Amino acid sequence: MEGSRIQHEPKSYLSVLLGVLGVVAVVAGVFFFSRAQAEKAKARTYDPNQPLPSERQIRSTLNEDQYRVVRQNGTETAFRNEYWDNKRPGLYVDVISGEPLFTSIDKYDASTGRPTFTKPVAKDRLVSKQDTSFGMNRIEIRAKKSDAHLGHWFADPTTPTGERYAVNSAALRFIAAEKLSVGGYNEFVPFFQDVASETKH
Repeated sequence: MEGSRIQHEPKSYLSVLLGVLGVVAVVAGVFFFSRAQAEKAKARTYDPNQPLPSERQIRSTLNEDQYRVVRQNGTETAFRNEYWDNKRPGLYVDVISGEPLFTSIDKYDASTGRPTFTKPVAKDRLVSKQDTSFGMNRIEIRAKKSDAHLGHWFADPTTPTGERYAVNSAALRFIAAEKLSVGGYNEFVPFFQDVASETKH
């Protein structure tokens, strides 16, 4: 009997030890996951004074299409991109810096299959450059702060501003109107509230 008990005791200690280690691992996992989520949420909160991420961080954060557009001047496929048909009220921000660039109020359907706007939030947030690639003569638009390629500008007499900003979805991140305050875009909350109240009347 004693010999039998001696053989089972190490196994029971081992089971308890493994159980404790398992609990510790789960608690540590939950802690680090929560912390990572908090850091991710913090990174998604816009701060105009926050420095730009390094090129290495940009490369690791963006997906292949986003990087191809903003850093390699790519163009996404028409009618097969995230925001071309988005009709929700909200703000379109730079995918790199989070800087507000366009609003849903100025978005319209230009039948191009890409997000199109009549004007930016502020013209000084964009930089225009001559683009003669592919044998065409166009005006490229880039985000001034991050130098991200956004798309192209066109004169368009059919719009209220006489301008058309054709932008790649991959260069933008959309912040829904109801999430503006959470994302650090409080200054735009009253603007969308005003628009909502005007729509009701």
